[in-house]
Amino acid sequence: MKKTRMAIAALLLASMSMTMFACGDDTESSYKSLDSATAAEVAEIAAEDERLTGELTNKTIKWMANWDINPDASGKEPPIELAIFQSRYGGIVEYHAVDWTTRYDSLANAINGGEGIDFFPASDLDAFPKGAIKDMFAPIDDYIDFNNELWADTKEVMDQFTWGGKHYVIVNAVSGDNCALIYNRTTIEENGLKDPAELFAKGEWTWNTFQEQLEQFVNVEDGYYGLDGYWFEAGLSATLGTPYIGIENGKLVNNLKNPDIERLQNWFFDMASNNLFAIGVGDFGWTEQPQYIGEGKELYFPAGLWKIYSTPDQWEPVFGDAEDVMFVPMPKDPESDTYYIPCGLDGYVMVKGGQNPEGVAKFAECKRVTITNERADAIATEQLYDVYGWTDEMVQMKIKMDEMARANPHYDFYTGTSADVAKILDSSENGIRTAAKGQIQWSETVGTIYSAIDAYLNEYNGQQ
Repeated sequence: MKKTRMAIAALLLASMSMTMFACGDDTESSYKSLDSATAAEVAEIAAEDERLTGELTNKTIKWMANWDINPDASGKEPPIELAIFQSRYGGIVEYHAVDWTTRYDSLANAINGGEGIDFFPASDLDAFPKGAIKDMFAPIDDYIDFNNELWADTKEVMDQFTWGGKHYVIVNAVSGDNCALIYNRTTIEENGLKDPAELFAKGEWTWNTFQEQLEQFVNVEDGYYGLDGYWFEAGLSATLGTPYIGIENGKLVNNLKNPDIERLQNWFFDMASNNLFAIGVGDFGWTEQPQYIGEGKELYFPAGLWKIYSTPDQWEPVFGDAEDVMFVPMPKDPESDTYYIPCGLDGYVMVKGGQNPEGVAKFAECKRVTITNERADAIATEQLYDVYGWTDEMVQMKIKMDEMARANPHYDFYTGTSADVAKILDSSENGIRTAAKGQIQWSETVGTIYSAIDAYLNEYNGQQ
């Protein structure tokens, strides 16, 4: 448990790097560094961990993303892996900022312009296999030593991200924080409901108990809403363990006619027909309202836990006081023997034309040291409480969710296959969101889009 607890801290530090870049005083004076004692201990770890080998001639790696790995004006502290990279190799991460919505266009322009961008985030789960199909990313096989003990925990997961017989994603870690249900315990108690965390602990947190709670709480006429957020369809879909678009034996697979997916989508239609989904119901509108959780006006807000990877002054006004706020995994499919939850991924892809793939590999190894070195993770663990203001119960739930994700790692490639496939399947007009609007049955949706999706997948499979 100690090692697991420490490992989660490293992942949260990475998440803080991704999510806090837009907050804080926009002055260089707010850029933080590790305190002297912590910096000295990190330097000792960097020097003594024998798994970090060799040296770097080129010490700069170019990172393109909409968030900076380095400390920035948000006031975030340096990630421990960056401190180790700097101390052990004299490494420098050069940040190339891009807008999230146009990041792939910016990356394509950088590749065509020979800018030598070295690596790009894989954590959005939309980079693969698209980047391999479009020849934007390079295989990692020549630079990642899969026999190195540092990669023992993630090699099997990296095998899921192969195209043309080559690996394309450096998986630092699998996490269970991709989508959880955030709720307010005061709201639960005042409405005579059972605490979802307690139901989860008893093995009773399923689609059925989840739906029963929504039915008991929702009263659209009086302004009490059920399930909010833009992530609930994909988050609940992941509890099947069957992706809409999978990869088997190196080939993309169309699962839209899978009977379990049909069962899930029929469930969506039933709940939408009973106003249990908040978006678009009554006076709610089409904009998510997370602050309704803190106001007691809605029951669940599904989102990545990045929603609360920030200082308490940012998330408490939205969701409520720390002692009231809690989260649980997405509910279990009652017909499944396995409890699947949405799986997150901390990792990178190497960019075609990158000038320093060896440096990226060394940086990734520093991240793995941060996760697997007990002393390094112990440093990070303290920040869960000191920076985020989480309760111990929240931390323990996050640890449990990560354990669940690592036990059954699975990913859906419908957003990562191509922009064309994502446009169809992520659409509320004819994709996986349609039944959740309570307007069109899944069987009709499948009849409309199945052949088009099949044609795209056959095209991409033929390009290997």
